[in-house]
Amino acid sequence: MNLSIRAAAPADMPLIASLIRALAEYEKLSHEVRFDEAVLEQKLFGPRPYAEVLIGEVDGVARGFALFFHNFSTFEGRPGIYLEDLFVMPEARGAGLGKALLTELARLAVERDCARLEWWVLDWNEPSIGFYKSLGAKMMDEWTVMRVDGDALTALAGQAESGS
Repeated sequence: MNLSIRAAAPADMPLIASLIRALAEYEKLSHEVRFDEAVLEQKLFGPRPYAEVLIGEVDGVARGFALFFHNFSTFEGRPGIYLEDLFVMPEARGAGLGKALLTELARLAVERDCARLEWWVLDWNEPSIGFYKSLGAKMMDEWTVMRVDGDALTALAGQAESGS
């Protein structure tokens, strides 16, 4: 079995879209998938890319992906890599592809002088949590994720416009 990791290209958009949908199905979040493929392609491969994608292949066939972008630590004074999504198709699990994708992300983080590599994991996803811990990842239990989206985001942005 031959594993390989490569940077995604615009021609990979249908593949990336299908992998995102497969991830959403696995996470029982298909109802939250709303992206427009053309817009996503522009955000990934346009003049100002917002994120990068790695494609993981087993014997030359794409079986997984990692979508990531840079964040910044004010305390470290250095960038980090934030892994938004990591997914390996069920039929390819156990082949080492997930570890290969994370290893490549760690290599990129070191190469780019990043202070850290971080991501979220659903609290019910015990197999992934165990896998991540086996690689040296630690839980950040003292932090709570906050989010403003949809109408609340629009309302908050409106307060800036009105000077409130």
